[in-house]
Order: sequence, then C-alpha cells, then structure tokens
Amino acid sequence: MNLYCRLPFGQFDQSNAYIQQVAEQMGRTPGSLSMKLCNLASLDSYHQQRGVTGLKGASNLDRKVWNDFQQDWTRMAERSEATFEALMKGQPPSETEPLKLPTAPEGPTEVQRKINVRRVQSFFRKAILGSYEGRCALTDLAVPELLIASHIIGWGQNESRRADPSNGICLNALHDKAFDRHLLSFDEDYRVILSSVLKSKETPEFQAYNFGRLEGKPLRLPHRFLPDPEALREHREIFSKSA
Repeated sequence: MNLYCRLPFGQFDQSNAYIQQVAEQMGRTPGSLSMKLCNLASLDSYHQQRGVTGLKGASNLDRKVWNDFQQDWTRMAERSEATFEALMKGQPPSETEPLKLPTAPEGPTEVQRKINVRRVQSFFRKAILGSYEGRCALTDLAVPELLIASHIIGWGQNESRRADPSNGICLNALHDKAFDRHLLSFDEDYRVILSSVLKSKETPEFQAYNFGRLEGKPLRLPHRFLPDPEALREHREIFSKSA
C-alpha cells in the first residue's frame, strides 16, 4: 500500500526498475508485485469511477489493508513507512515470521515522536507528489525541490487527516504559502478563487502574473485521491472570513 501511494499510476508496470528493486527485497517477482498494485487500484474509487478495465482480483486481505488506511491514515502511514524503511534496508518479512514493526515504549520519548512525525510527513509527501505525477496542480512546475504537499485542513487542525492524501494538493512553494494563509482557495468546481489582498488595484506585475491570471483556473486533478470537497469547504470558510 505504501508503494501504491508513492508511485504514479502509470508506473505500475513490472518493467519499472523501482518495482523490480522492491520486489527483490520482498522476495517476490516484479510481475506479482505489479499485479498487487493493480489489485489495490481496483479498490480506489477514482479508478472505479473512471471505469478502468483490467483492474480486478483484490483479495480480502487487500480490502482489509485498504480499509485500515481509510479509517486511520495517520497511524497506518507511520506503520507503513516504518515497514518500508526496514524492507529497503534489507529486512524483508518472511512467510513464517512477519516483520516486527518498531514499537514505542509507554509514554513515547521526544525522539520517537519526532521519528513518527517524520514518517507521517514523508508518507504524505510521497503520496501527494505521486498522485499529481510530480507536478504542481496549478502551474505544472515539475521541480521536486519547489513542490509542497499542501494540507487542505492544516496539520495542527486535525490529527486524523495529517496523512490522508485526499486532504492534500501538490502546489509549488509560492502558491502553497498563499493557500496555507487562506489567500487562495478553490470553489466547488475546483477553480481558483483569490482574496482581495491578491487582487488589489495597484497590483505589481509579479503578483498579477503569478496570481491574478490564475483566478477561475481549474485545478489539475490527481489520478487518485481527489481533494476532499468537505475539506475544501472548510478551507473556503476560513478563506471567506479573510477575503
């Protein structure tokens, strides 16, 4: 599931070098891992709505894992990221002895809390950039160093939404900052709306070019985990108070 979230849908083929590397660590064939990713895709509502053919065969365990993530993204993100880290360090799970996940002592230390936060943040970023194929949803900028996995409902507002990919949008650093400060939002049709601060009459050329021309522009939607309309509604409510 971790691999499903971090890879763009078009990279699930068994010839993908990364899938081959992960499959080797898991002791599986690239073909079987590729098929497993497609099985997970068959559970994704986005692909179901698109009617993509050839996606079937999900097992009961696949469904359980999928549902576990939907019910608690933050906890499952931390666990899956820890498992993936261990796997790629050469500690693959065996059929007889499942991989032992790192466990925090009672009353987790500050170090452990920081590790957990890092894992959740890492999972969320990979899931968002993978879903948007490594491009800003507004400008198509494709420089990873300038891309942010933007939370719709802020990190500190709702712990349960911290790792939920439907609570994120891939934006470049400039528009992420405007979105985070509620100077920019999206309407019910995923079109850009701007605050009066960004639409003042005496707008500098840079501001007009980077914001003014975007008003009304539709967001480029991801190939999975569509932005949650309810989360965007909450964002707009705060936006409207400051607009």
